Amino acid sequence: MDKQSQYERVFNYFDENGDGKISPSELRQCVEAIGEELSAEDAESAVAFLDTDGDGLVGFDDFVKFVDGGKEEDKVNDLREAFKMYEMDGSGCITPRSLKRMLSRLGESRSIDDCQNMIAQFDLDGDGVLDFYEFKVMMLL
Repeated sequence: MDKQSQYERVFNYFDENGDGKISPSELRQCVEAIGEELSAEDAESAVAFLDTDGDGLVGFDDFVKFVDGGKEEDKVNDLREAFKMYEMDGSGCITPRSLKRMLSRLGESRSIDDCQNMIAQFDLDGDGVLDFYEFKVMMLL
């Protein structure tokens, strides 16, 4: 069975009335069927989070994005944690000084000029620092 067929099977299990959408109440029923509890408020929040077309329901495409996107979301969260270690001063960006500090903690001694040059390679907007987007691009290469 291919991935798409598996997704359809799971989606159809959640979609009890067969209307092609998962409602908050259908989500609650499925969660309760596996022995867990989910309040009506939490079910509505979960559906609102997954709903991309604003109809208050989770369509199949929304469901697939959520199932497939979980791994990507984990990667982004890991990158955010790494970014925080490098930025260190709460500025929301990696400066030459914060990069130098983190590299020295990792046992690499670099000058401020070296750090400026390292940042310049991925500084897409030319502001002399790396924001999270630029850091993400750098880490994905």
